[in-house]
Amino acid sequence: MSITLEHVTFDCADATALATFWAGVLQQQVDAGGNQFFATVNKGGDGPALMFIQVPEGRNGKNRLHLDLATADWAAEIDRLVGLGAKRLDEYDEYGAHWVTLADPEGNVFDLAEIR
Repeated sequence: MSITLEHVTFDCADATALATFWAGVLQQQVDAGGNQFFATVNKGGDGPALMFIQVPEGRNGKNRLHLDLATADWAAEIDRLVGLGAKRLDEYDEYGAHWVTLADPEGNVFDLAEIR
């Protein structure tokens, strides 16, 4: 028996709002049945789904796990993500990679690398 990665789960204040942001990032739709308490993106699709669950407490400090995304159209995608509600935090060019660190509308940090 093997283990598969089923979901990447985000604790959040508003599941629908954060799922809508991430669906926009991935150019997908929020799955049917989502609401402010629970929502998913890509359930039943290829790869793991993103799951969003409302919790009463806010996030404290830096998240210890983050998503790394990559694109060849780096500058345009950064602009698109900021337009969706991401906040640009910093830019790096080290370890043979070039990436920008962003935060989603609830402050969860993620990276977008440039495919060179």
